[in-house]
Amino acid sequence: MAAELGLAALWLAAALSVLQLIGGALAQRDTNSDLAKLVRPAAVMQGLLAGFAFLVLLYLFAVTDLSVKLVAANSHSDKPMIFKLAGAWGNHEGSMLLWITVMALAGGLIGFVERRLPEQTMQATLAAQAFVGLGFYAFLLLSSNPFERLPEPAMEGMGLNPLLQDIGLAFHPPTLYFGYVGLSVAFSFAVGALLTRQVNPDFARAMRPWVLGAWIFLTLGITAGSYWAYYELGWGGWWFWDPVENASLMPWLAATALLHSVSVLAARDALRTWTIMLGVVAFSMSMLGTFLVRSGILTSVHAFAADPERGTFILGLLILYIGGALLLFGLRASSISEGDRFSVTSREGALVFNNVMLSAILGIVLLGTLYPLLTEAFDVRVSVGPPYFNPVGAVFTIPMLMVMAVGPLLRWRQDSFTRVKWPIIISAVVMVAVLALVVILGSYSILADLGLAVAVALGIGSFMPLRGRNLLRVPIATWGMVVAHFGIAVALFGMASESAFSEEKLAAISVGESTQVGPWQVTLDAVEPVAGPNWTAIQANLGASYDGGTSIELTPQSRNFWAPPQETTESVLATRWNGQLYAVVGNEAGDGRWQLRLWWKPFVTLIWYGGILVALGGLLALIGRVKTDLKRRYVVKRAGDRRAEAAS
Repeated sequence: MAAELGLAALWLAAALSVLQLIGGALAQRDTNSDLAKLVRPAAVMQGLLAGFAFLVLLYLFAVTDLSVKLVAANSHSDKPMIFKLAGAWGNHEGSMLLWITVMALAGGLIGFVERRLPEQTMQATLAAQAFVGLGFYAFLLLSSNPFERLPEPAMEGMGLNPLLQDIGLAFHPPTLYFGYVGLSVAFSFAVGALLTRQVNPDFARAMRPWVLGAWIFLTLGITAGSYWAYYELGWGGWWFWDPVENASLMPWLAATALLHSVSVLAARDALRTWTIMLGVVAFSMSMLGTFLVRSGILTSVHAFAADPERGTFILGLLILYIGGALLLFGLRASSISEGDRFSVTSREGALVFNNVMLSAILGIVLLGTLYPLLTEAFDVRVSVGPPYFNPVGAVFTIPMLMVMAVGPLLRWRQDSFTRVKWPIIISAVVMVAVLALVVILGSYSILADLGLAVAVALGIGSFMPLRGRNLLRVPIATWGMVVAHFGIAVALFGMASESAFSEEKLAAISVGESTQVGPWQVTLDAVEPVAGPNWTAIQANLGASYDGGTSIELTPQSRNFWAPPQETTESVLATRWNGQLYAVVGNEAGDGRWQLRLWWKPFVTLIWYGGILVALGGLLALIGRVKTDLKRRYVVKRAGDRRAEAAS
């Protein structure tokens, strides 16, 4: 009965989406029509119904209802509860239901609280949101029903992919979905503003919190996913340029450019056309990622579906949404006024330069991701990896980061580099000094050495906007910018250090023998079998000492799951302030020896600490912007009340 209730709620939500679309369309002629007045209530009710449907799915997974096809295919009665619940979105149908649920809840929140825009623009925005949502409802209900029943209940579930039976599944996919859906809201705002030609600072201020929120969640999702892959897959790397990894990076790049553009529009009434275009591009990248994961054209642990018909459905949605938005942009772009002008040497000029660089990096990643897929269609297999992405991307990334270190010091509208020459000189001196130091330390990797130099210069430059100011009076949004830029520097320092100074050791040793990797001495103390809730494993007991210090125990495992049957490698990490020891146990090598793979990765943890700092900076900026907007609305309301009192 629960599954039928969830399905009914989903159908009702889809019907309300149709009502919301029709009412929003009619509101473009008459905002006071009866159907137009139902748009906001329909959005709110749609969000509640979609939320109810997803709660039902969570319940079905929690109780392991094996009469539901999705539960039987992706769960098992012996799984820990956290993985039962996470399994609800660790599959194709459930993840799409989570997507449309978050999207519907976001639309309901907009309909309930947003009052800054003209009602006609608001109705157009909600109509665009309904139009996007309707395609996903059709996709779920017609080809990917998450509540489909089996003719006969299964005796036992097939279980969840063992690589996904990790706490990372509880955080990584949902944060990415929140980011994707936030960009869908930004897309709807852009379409609504295009339809009504209301591209102005008020529109930007309404759109900005959603862009910021999406960017924060995308940052957290990518950071969590990187760390999850790093410790779970046992390859010792934190980024593999996997096409699905790239599919999450591309929306982040577009959202970063959109975030800066919409902030300029909100504060200075400039970059109007650029903001609209980036709103469309950012959501296009989200849709492209959805297509890659669910089309069946990729074979990856990330990929949920291998059904070409579903891929064709999503490709149709991609063409419809993005093609329609680009057509609308082409028809209406000329009617959008230019906005206020600014000098090349200004903060706006620096932001435009960095947005162009971000767009170029996005193009590089997009080309490198799609090119192998295109060549494979002609039976030519091409591998595109770090030898392409790293150097080509660095051509645009390094200048962008150097401008980022100085850009916040420039004034709005117009400025000169003469006024900020000393910060520029200091940054240049720091870069040269760091380059010299890393070469002395023995690193001869050009990209890694440049990365370390730029990271230190950016780290210092990120705090320069605070010089000479009372720190207690610095706006929260400014602190957000400082923390986010410093987070980029911290993450870059970790990436470059890991690349420049990592050491790897492959060894086959017997119990009681030792091996050395970097400053660590590792001894194999024992090898023993262990058992978990739904797996058995061979566990190596290692004693590891740093530079002759106290030994610590490490227990890497080689696991065998039975629900479903699969062998996985469970790495183990020893973390210090200056890096991590990474250990993996392999198979028995004969003569009583066991294979060990060890890495010493200096400062690698800074990659993820930096990602967290970037997200924290975004959160501070969001709090500061919301606080400023609320204050502005209060002032405007008070002024209106005073005028009303004076008139009476």
